Amino acid sequence: MFTLITAASTAAAYQLKNSLSSEDVLIGDYVELPELLVKAGKILMLPDPQSASYTHQMLALCLDKNIDKVYALRKSEIELLLASKQLFHEYGITILAFDDKI
Repeated sequence: MFTLITAASTAAAYQLKNSLSSEDVLIGDYVELPELLVKAGKILMLPDPQSASYTHQMLALCLDKNIDKVYALRKSEIELLLASKQLFHEYGITILAFDDKI
């Protein structure tokens, strides 16, 4: 199983990744990312929180990528994911929020 950290375009995501000291950590973002890193699988393209189906898209991504823990770093992501925390929990996925005003 993997852990997903959002806001991959920020230093906070990399600091958190380094503090977890696990090889099973994925990072992703919904903002424009270097295509080379996305194609190489180093960074995941995440759904945009402004999408009406954001939580369902995130749930599908977590299930497809065997993600059982999500660290949400952006306020918009935190609000939506925490509102659906029970849905994710039913699939064995833990939502953790880190609001660093990103």
